[in-house]
Amino acid sequence: MTERKPLGMTFTSWIDQQVQEAAERGAFDDLPGSGKPIPNHGDEDAAMAWIREKVRKEGIPAEHLLPTPLKLRKESAQLADTVQDLRSEAAVRSAVADLNERIMKWRRIPIGPPIFVPLVDEDAMVARWREGQATAAPPDEAPEPRDRSEPAERADRPAAVRWWRRRGRDRR
Repeated sequence: MTERKPLGMTFTSWIDQQVQEAAERGAFDDLPGSGKPIPNHGDEDAAMAWIREKVRKEGIPAEHLLPTPLKLRKESAQLADTVQDLRSEAAVRSAVADLNERIMKWRRIPIGPPIFVPLVDEDAMVARWREGQATAAPPDEAPEPRDRSEPAERADRPAAVRWWRRRGRDRR
């Protein structure tokens, strides 16, 4: 379609002429879907039906299409449901801190619809995680004896005092 519309011709007639010439050349022969009926989506908006179909074909999750505040709300609800799957209290606190940081970042400069997104209560999430851990391991079982030659897990022991701080205490 490199040629320009002639001055005395309307756009409609010029386009019709171009389509007719292309059909005569056979440009529309053997197109995919030729001879098949156009899918009827009922009373739906045709543009939205096309978008939904494209998203379905591409396999894009619907969550990716949500505005940011709704994504954050959905993520906080999912965190509440999956908090028991995390390995330690530190991991729970880290996940909550990360989510709260993103919520605060969105609150500073909200883009999109004005939807309030509450912060996630870190202590409530940790309590929920502890409840899940208590039901997962029966209290009757004693912990397995640990071989002393193996180093202790960092989460099991208290925070180590640095050697220079211990040294300073000894001099007092």
